Amino acid sequence: MKHVTSRDNALFKHLKALATSTHQRRKAGQSLLDGVHLAQAYVAALGQPVSCVVSERHYDHAEVAPLLTQIDSQRLVVLADALFVQVSGVANGIDLMLVIETPAGHLPARIEEDCIILDGLQDAGNVGSILRSAAAAGIRHAFLGTGCAFAWSIKTLRAGMGANFHLNIVEHCTIDMLAPRLAVPLLATSSHADAAVFDTDLRKPVAWIVGNEGAGVSAAWMERVARTVGIPQPGGLESLNVAAATAICLFEAVRQRRTTP
Repeated sequence: MKHVTSRDNALFKHLKALATSTHQRRKAGQSLLDGVHLAQAYVAALGQPVSCVVSERHYDHAEVAPLLTQIDSQRLVVLADALFVQVSGVANGIDLMLVIETPAGHLPARIEEDCIILDGLQDAGNVGSILRSAAAAGIRHAFLGTGCAFAWSIKTLRAGMGANFHLNIVEHCTIDMLAPRLAVPLLATSSHADAAVFDTDLRKPVAWIVGNEGAGVSAAWMERVARTVGIPQPGGLESLNVAAATAICLFEAVRQRRTTP
């Protein structure tokens, strides 16, 4: 176990760089998981982190202690309280974070199962919420196009609530990379669709394309969409939040595929 009390310590400087810069996280190939919930989810799904960092004041916290028993002691770092405040983005939370190697996704040669494609989604909260819904719906693959928020940013991870650890996430995907590999129909939501999602047969695998919050799905991707579906909105509002709309579509497929005992 390491005990860090100086701001000149190399490990503290590294933590601060990871906490404050997406560029540094990408460069180092590492991500930060802030809080006990994300830490527990990661250890349960993927095992040991690079390091587990806890503040002096919360080292003996009732929610921290059980997790620390699962961490190799050589990976444990106790950080002075005044230093921990400088690297944590959580106010009034429990002072614990993990440093992890950012999982590297893989692009299948042929995509024959359900997947989700994010096309230019810029809001990290939306990206995280969609990943959370996808994982909950049993989807295994998430492909993020250029312009999407970083899937492993602190805000995305927080919104995903551990979903990232159950998905094969591939970033910087282009149409040329993905389209030739899709062996399932590509569907998109549209306010001008001929059929409602609830009347669309979703019993077999599909790929969902989710567009930018303002502009929607790009024209280049829309040319490859096999079918557009609509979500009835009797309340009369103009549109749903993209994360909410995506969740409705994903779980309509779940509903249709349920078997009756």
